[in-house]
Amino acid sequence: MKILVINGPNINMLGIREPEIYGSKTYDELVEYIKEAASGLDAEVEIFQSNSEGAIVDRIQAAYGKFDGIVINAAAYTHTSIAILDALKAVNLPAVEVHLTEPNEREDFRKTSYIGMACFACFAGLGFEGYRKALGELKALIEEKR
Repeated sequence: MKILVINGPNINMLGIREPEIYGSKTYDELVEYIKEAASGLDAEVEIFQSNSEGAIVDRIQAAYGKFDGIVINAAAYTHTSIAILDALKAVNLPAVEVHLTEPNEREDFRKTSYIGMACFACFAGLGFEGYRKALGELKALIEEKR
């Protein structure tokens, strides 16, 4: 099973960016956490991060026919990007949305998730653990459909 994990803008700044909100763990620690979680599920994972909306759209499109599903933390693009939503819908791969924090407990503009409209589940406010839960949920769905 091959799963693509996409992280959006500023996720690469974990540990530096607003540690009172996002904690002190770094992006490299998140990558290792995701790899370990995937390994524990016997799943192959590729991790992609970009601050560019177009690069994220390109990566989603390139996943078509190569991956079984997508875990996506589109970060700020969650609330603004119809282009990423359309890309997820176009490839029609099962997708799970992840957020390190709980957007519904933050600013009002964070309460709308365009990305979530193309995802069958969302894990928010669980920190790194949200990725483990998302991978597990995605794997279960893919196995159920096989």
